[in-house]
Amino acid sequence: MPVRSAECGVRSVRVRVIARDLSWQLRTPHSALRILFFVAACTPVTTRPDFFPDSRAATVVILARPERVTADLPALVTAESLRVERTNLRDGYLETSWFDTRSKRSRRGMGDVSNLAASVKVRCWADPYVPGQTRLTVEVVYRPRYDPSRSERDLEVIVPQDHAGHVIGEHLIEQLKKKYGTPEAKPEATGPPP
Repeated sequence: MPVRSAECGVRSVRVRVIARDLSWQLRTPHSALRILFFVAACTPVTTRPDFFPDSRAATVVILARPERVTADLPALVTAESLRVERTNLRDGYLETSWFDTRSKRSRRGMGDVSNLAASVKVRCWADPYVPGQTRLTVEVVYRPRYDPSRSERDLEVIVPQDHAGHVIGEHLIEQLKKKYGTPEAKPEATGPPP
């Protein structure tokens, strides 16, 4: 007895053919369209760099979604006199231009940087942690030397704690902690126990 399911377009009939022809009889034409939409929706395009943050970079958990934290970062970075080179809310990423901590000026590229040891670049990664929380990584780096034969990332080093760039990174973190709070700093309820 043949069975037909009109809901998904599958039919089962008595077939006396070779197994290779069975696929034509049991196909679902709309499933190909669903697969096409699924593949089109999963795009691997991102504006984040192809490297991860340095493991020694400052990391903090913030009580806000990554989109909110990333939306506030450009204003905080600009308030520190840094120029935003690229940012993306969806990816949760921000990168500044090179900033000379002595002259307090931002410069694009490495060609016109006069003092390599005093010039820093800030990168921020805002990653989802648990629902409603963000794991923010703030990486402040400098380049101790200039070598055009190597990539920029290969020469970058995390700034030491006594460097002026470290103060910039810590100030960004403190401002976000003050605005959104951290899980450890949750205010406790001061009322009778339930």
